[in-house]
Amino acid sequence: QVQLVESGGGLVQPGGSLRLSCAASGFILDYVAIGWFRHAPWKEREGISCISVSDGSTYYRDSVKGRFTISRDNAKNTVYLQMNSLSPEDTAVYYCAAYQSVHPIVVATTGGDPDEFDYWGQGTQVTVSS
Repeated sequence: QVQLVESGGGLVQPGGSLRLSCAASGFILDYVAIGWFRHAPWKEREGISCISVSDGSTYYRDSVKGRFTISRDNAKNTVYLQMNSLSPEDTAVYYCAAYQSVHPIVVATTGGDPDEFDYWGQGTQVTVSS
């Protein structure tokens, strides 16, 4: 049974940083992708970053490139999202999501599409405000 547990959200001032963590477990297939999505009020859910656990390849939404960094620690079964230079527009509930496959995963093409992901965490609130 796949489980995803997010942590690290909170309140931060504009220009500040936060690091989100996603502890993942229960995968049975060789190829796993773990991504981060966010959902702000009155906006569509959007995929912001994704990483292939097997080869470390990554995907970023254009609006977060250069500010957010996704990484993995396979020994700890954890994926991180380091978020820098935060702005009020980044305020949202952030979700960790994952899917697994018998085939290699190309996150550049699937990383931002929520329909690709089968497993979701409970979400963590990120609020950027002065």
